[in-house]
Amino acid sequence: MQRNPRILWADDEIDLLKPHLLFLEGKGYHVTAVNSGVEALEKLQVEVFDLVFLDEQMPGLNGLETLQRIKDQRPHLPVVMITKSEEEHIMEEAIGSKISDYLIKPVNPNQILLAIKKNLDERRLVSEKAMSDYQREFREISMQLMGRLDADEWTAIYQRLVHWKLELEQSEDEGMRDILDMQFKDANRQFAKFYEDHYADWMAGPGDETPLLSHRLLPEQLPRVLSEVAADQPVFLVVIDNLRLDQWKMIEPQLLSRFRVEHNETYFSMLPTATQYARNALFAGLSPAEIARVYPNYWVDEDAEGSKNKFEGELFSGLLDRLNLDGKSSYHKVTNLAAGKKLVDQFHQTKDNRITAVVYNFVDMLSHARTEMEVLKELAEDEAAYRSLTLSWFEHSALKELLGRMADQGARVIITTDHGTVRVNNPIRVKGERSTNTNLRYKVGRNLGYEASEVFEVRQPEALGLPRPQVSSSYIFAREDDFLVYPNNYNHFAQNFRDTFQHGGISLEEVIIPWVELEPRK
Repeated sequence: MQRNPRILWADDEIDLLKPHLLFLEGKGYHVTAVNSGVEALEKLQVEVFDLVFLDEQMPGLNGLETLQRIKDQRPHLPVVMITKSEEEHIMEEAIGSKISDYLIKPVNPNQILLAIKKNLDERRLVSEKAMSDYQREFREISMQLMGRLDADEWTAIYQRLVHWKLELEQSEDEGMRDILDMQFKDANRQFAKFYEDHYADWMAGPGDETPLLSHRLLPEQLPRVLSEVAADQPVFLVVIDNLRLDQWKMIEPQLLSRFRVEHNETYFSMLPTATQYARNALFAGLSPAEIARVYPNYWVDEDAEGSKNKFEGELFSGLLDRLNLDGKSSYHKVTNLAAGKKLVDQFHQTKDNRITAVVYNFVDMLSHARTEMEVLKELAEDEAAYRSLTLSWFEHSALKELLGRMADQGARVIITTDHGTVRVNNPIRVKGERSTNTNLRYKVGRNLGYEASEVFEVRQPEALGLPRPQVSSSYIFAREDDFLVYPNNYNHFAQNFRDTFQHGGISLEEVIIPWVELEPRK
């Protein structure tokens, strides 16, 4: 049973406020009254409160001093300042100390009640409104999922599901979140069928309903962007590896004080939705099979040692040449904090570039580290925590500082990614030779053993723009939240990788990814 909200009220004339206290008690609030700031701080040491009313003009420890100490102890506790003074400097100081609201004496009971509802009930009321709105939209989305959807309609459904995922995240109604999760799962099941049915046709050549895929993204978008900006306006292409749409939605508000959103779109990652394939294809403007044929020195096979993406800069330079895009360019990859800080320090070296590409690898490393490190599994125990951890990283990252420098330079900034990631739950048994790759969402090799109904199998890789390492090589891809596990020590690996974030297969979260263009605010 939910307890009554607890309110602490500090005022040196608290006896005169007895009618207000009785009024609030009658409304179901539990009110603790004290005469000074010192008593208020003592109460906060031993009791838990949901809201504080604080008189600004108390003798001894005044309201502003008490406020500062409260925020030192409980930074997220809402505090409503009550004052006789309307002097601007007092209000500025109180607001700067992060008060939630302020009232001018004399106050009446309805003002007090409104302040409580605004600060305590707002979250509940917003949550209830969100649940009510989603209940209305649930049937509409369900009906759509029963129909024949094209790529644009799938994109719209995914964006709506992400919206509701974020809206209902704060809800205390677990039942409603469970319903959304079930609808998300149903959508992923239907999307996998759609993707498999159409993917070969998309790769054969763009048609009227073909989504923009990894290898066609930059050849189509970069010339348009450069034609829209002034000849002397630099363009930065920032590729944040493994960034999902919901993670971008968390980061976006952090940038709106410096940028306005010029274009907010999505595109489809190609298969496999993994860095070696999707990001090489993105920078080359070619399918993986075409890269292996046209630039054999730049394509690294699955069984080769070392990085599979070490020639992105060369592939990008080749793409710019083929597109006849004039002007200086450069490519930078950030894989650790030191590299990020170095790029910030050397940012001035990009000032004469027409276009600069920056690959930022942190989110991908976070995904892998969460799989391998127990402490990160605890910090990012679910999708909400994973998003929160991504936001926390960004707020303190060199990337945020870099983006600020780009805004100062007046640049058009493109933020995108190569693929997303999905939280896996259902292990699928697969047999493979020792040389078979280790990715949990796709396998490529000879003599793969699997149940055909459990995976998307590709026996003719060339038809999907994929290189064939050996004559008899084929590919298989996991769908929805499945992951591929070898029979040897099956239970151990199934348990170890369940509930981790993986990429390489077919899901809404991996495939439909952001392409955002930002213009600096003047």
